[in-house]
Amino acid sequence: MAFLPESFNLPKANMKVRNIECFYCTLLGLWSGYIIGYTTNYYTSGSYAPVQKLANNCVQSAATNIISGLSLGFYSTAVPITCIALTIFFTFAMAEMYGISLAALGMLSTMCICLTIDGYGPISDNAGGIAEMAELE
Repeated sequence: MAFLPESFNLPKANMKVRNIECFYCTLLGLWSGYIIGYTTNYYTSGSYAPVQKLANNCVQSAATNIISGLSLGFYSTAVPITCIALTIFFTFAMAEMYGISLAALGMLSTMCICLTIDGYGPISDNAGGIAEMAELE
């Protein structure tokens, strides 16, 4: 907000946008990205019920596994699709395509942190394993 003027014009859209609307668009993108990430973790982690239930269905039969897996995959997309659709709707209402682009930046701004953590995890695990095999303190 501090780096944008109080209000400015989007000439192709013939509309005036305030800096607080840009802030809200970015904030909606951040929250939408967080909800999508949390939902993805819930439906893909072995610590939660959906994956555990699918693993139990694998024991029963292959057909049950296929049907359960497909239905879980379809069901798991409901929350992310709803988040993206609502974010697009509200940000377009506030600042049209500029608002959607700000929301997309908000969603993607946490990607560098997530990718760094994902990349650093195996490296630190390998270093710990090497230190353990070398019988270091």
